[in-house]
Amino acid sequence: MRAELISIVSILFFLVLLSPSAEAIYCGDDDCYDLLGVKQNANASEIKKAYYKLSLKHHPDKNPDPESKKLFLKIANAYEILKDDETRERYDYAVAHPEEVFYNTARYYHAYYGHKTDPRAVLIGLLLVVSALQFFNQRSRYAQAVEMVKKTPAYKNKLKALELERGGGVTNKKKGRKQMDKKMEEELSNELQLQIQGAEKPSIWDLIVVQFLLLPYHLGKLLLWRCLWLWRYNVRKAPYTWNDASYLTQRCLNIPSSSWLNLDETTKKNLVQRHLWEKPNMEKYLAEIRKESKSRR
Repeated sequence: MRAELISIVSILFFLVLLSPSAEAIYCGDDDCYDLLGVKQNANASEIKKAYYKLSLKHHPDKNPDPESKKLFLKIANAYEILKDDETRERYDYAVAHPEEVFYNTARYYHAYYGHKTDPRAVLIGLLLVVSALQFFNQRSRYAQAVEMVKKTPAYKNKLKALELERGGGVTNKKKGRKQMDKKMEEELSNELQLQIQGAEKPSIWDLIVVQFLLLPYHLGKLLLWRCLWLWRYNVRKAPYTWNDASYLTQRCLNIPSSSWLNLDETTKKNLVQRHLWEKPNMEKYLAEIRKESKSRR
């Protein structure tokens, strides 16, 4: 956590250092008023007059000097900024408040490029960035979880047993560990059924951008499932199938899917057979749990 905080602070620090100043985002390293040779309180007529005078002097058709051409481009840019009252107000504010770097930069780019930006492109870009952060976070947590699993006695015992089995009963830790590959480690983890909460293996299907793109499909599937449920159990009054009864039981008890899958079949069967989705049965079950909890105390 401390390392992540330091990284974030460092990124913000470099962003501040690399952020352009008010002059840089408008007229480069120059002052827009100085380029036109007018004062800051000059009116629109004076700014226009100064621009035409300088443009005639430095226009490439009248002055072939390369430096004069560069100066003409700066003058034209300064005029574009100062001739519009709204853009001029933004520039004056940026010069008067140079400490508000991010705010001034955002106003500048919004004024020049904001109206050209497609909101759909912004949304997709945001989803991609968030999904990338989500994927790297899941991968980091999963890698840490795997390392924790490898340190457990159960994993080490299974690894040792597998080394003995493959080595014909002769244990050689260094040689055995060199022969272990990632696929074998995954097989060990599956055999041991080591479940680590909050550290699932990253999958592209879990990313926010993928879920967003598949949202219409999921909504249609959910609507179809709901209609079939109502027809089967509310209209036809058919008995619940095992999967549907398991779903109702899991939902009534607020048990996560991963935890429900890890329950032994006998426990699942006993819970499902009690019809806990019916209120009287659920109240009776909760009363038994409270009574058993008190007896343990």
